[in-house]
Amino acid sequence: MYYVPYMYQYPYYVNAPMYNYGRPSVYRNYPNEIGQRNPFDSFRSSKGHKDIELTDYGPKPFVIDINKATKQNNTYRTALWTGQHLQVTLMSLNAGEDIGLEMHPDVDQFLRIEQGQGIVQMGKSKDHLNFKRNVSDDSAIMLPAGTWHNLTNTGNIPLKLYSIYAPPNHPFGTVHVTKADAMAAEEGHGNGNTVVFGKTPDEWIRYTEFLVKEGLEDVKRGINATHILQEFILMGVLVGKGYSPETAYKTVEEWERTGESKLLQQSKNM
Repeated sequence: MYYVPYMYQYPYYVNAPMYNYGRPSVYRNYPNEIGQRNPFDSFRSSKGHKDIELTDYGPKPFVIDINKATKQNNTYRTALWTGQHLQVTLMSLNAGEDIGLEMHPDVDQFLRIEQGQGIVQMGKSKDHLNFKRNVSDDSAIMLPAGTWHNLTNTGNIPLKLYSIYAPPNHPFGTVHVTKADAMAAEEGHGNGNTVVFGKTPDEWIRYTEFLVKEGLEDVKRGINATHILQEFILMGVLVGKGYSPETAYKTVEEWERTGESKLLQQSKNM
């Protein structure tokens, strides 16, 4: 696995898979505004009962019935909340399915089983998994960074669990409907293609073209270089925190316009 903090989004409903490989990516665009809706108002009727809308609600304050959400989830992996320092994902393993032997060099991980039974294996090397435990409903599993591990469903019903990564380990809004989807999504990381926060270098170039064009317009208007650099470095930082380029631009411009940043106002008048 690899570490790519948050970035993407699109609403996802259980039992209505929207992503399959060979078609659009399972990663989703980060919203301009997050957390404006109350997740407990985000219900829909399905077969006579109400389902929670399973989407990435990070990084805003959030509360949810995690047991209900975990049992409702039918995807291999769905990101539920992605923040700057940790991430919560929901997982469902079919009978006989496993997560796959993996190791996160710089990520601690917490797993909690909400349904089913399985076996967890851990060790300092992938050839020596000397720690083995049977797990079931209510089991909590702590996986230290740098530890090889695997979790296998040994029951005859789906193994439902949620995972907490610290720091985040998947792009914002990740949805992998099946294990095959998850493996396909990560192939680019293993074949020499650089992926940073879920995007290749060229994808980042295209994503930030708006800011480049606005910066060039400032140059044409004769605004001093110090001010331009201050503004657009700040915008880049905000994009790294999950803002869209357009929202990052508006935010920094508002700091200058309102005087919330006196230093920006001063550098503009230099």
